[in-house]
Amino acid sequence: MSARIGTAFVLGAGLGTRLRPLTLVRPKPLIPIFGKPLITFALDHLCAVGIKSFVINTHHLGGQMEAFFRNQSYAGCSVKLVHEPDLLETGGGIKNAEVWIGPGPFIVYSGDILTDIELEELIDQHFRKGNDVTLALRTTGLAAGLALDDDGRVTAIEPGRSHSGAFDFANVSIWNRDTFQRIPAGKKVSFVPILIDWLRSGGKIGGVVLNEREWFNIGSRSEYFKVHQVISARRWRPNYLSTDPWPASVADDAQVDAGARLTGFYAVGKGCVVEGSTVIEDSILWEGATIRAGSILRSCVVAGSLVISGRHENADLTAPV
Repeated sequence: MSARIGTAFVLGAGLGTRLRPLTLVRPKPLIPIFGKPLITFALDHLCAVGIKSFVINTHHLGGQMEAFFRNQSYAGCSVKLVHEPDLLETGGGIKNAEVWIGPGPFIVYSGDILTDIELEELIDQHFRKGNDVTLALRTTGLAAGLALDDDGRVTAIEPGRSHSGAFDFANVSIWNRDTFQRIPAGKKVSFVPILIDWLRSGGKIGGVVLNEREWFNIGSRSEYFKVHQVISARRWRPNYLSTDPWPASVADDAQVDAGARLTGFYAVGKGCVVEGSTVIEDSILWEGATIRAGSILRSCVVAGSLVISGRHENADLTAPV
């Protein structure tokens, strides 16, 4: 456990447009993965390396985030929510949180990923190399636009360009407080142009390739289903979850009739009722859902305390918004 960094800024203000209509019901950081809110994986991961204070930006359905963190704490760590009435993007969001981020370097962690990459390795490299910024990188072949030299220094940042030998940003990074001097206040700006300008002016931008372990970006419906499928097939569980009995395909208080048939990958949330002669296949039930007898759900999400009957395939079942 590292004691060198005490604060993390967790990005939680996205609109989650590719996950609609699910994110019309609930902000993306709070959508459940086998019943556990997505953002809590980031917080657990950060707690495991010694983070004591979280700053989280909010925007869409911010009231639900306020309710979830109503005690302004999580797992013994303080939580400060910073609402953005107008989205400021990543760079603007960091600048907007400046007053609540303590002295020294801080971690920036996207609230819509689920991963168990080695954060200690990233932290060690940041201090060992004396970097201004250190980025966690992966080889995915999707939009690899960051190049590294043999000493772990970023030599080029070309967003969206995929070419041999380059890496993707893994949405976790470490920043020194000099960062705040380089971001204009009150402006909507990504941190990518900030990094590009810093690199051109001689900034020490480092990168650590962390291809081991799992990494899921949960930005679309297909990615939401994929993470459940992979976790179910591999019984994967990040090692920083020390006490939480996760994952559970069926919550401990869910009522599933013996005549119901659950197949493929599935997640039945807390308080759910699944009546007899029901087929649940490759589907995700959020907490409180009731599935009436004889219903068939294939590749569906039931988002909330709804009563569902009939046959549904490839559907997101939500309450009217």
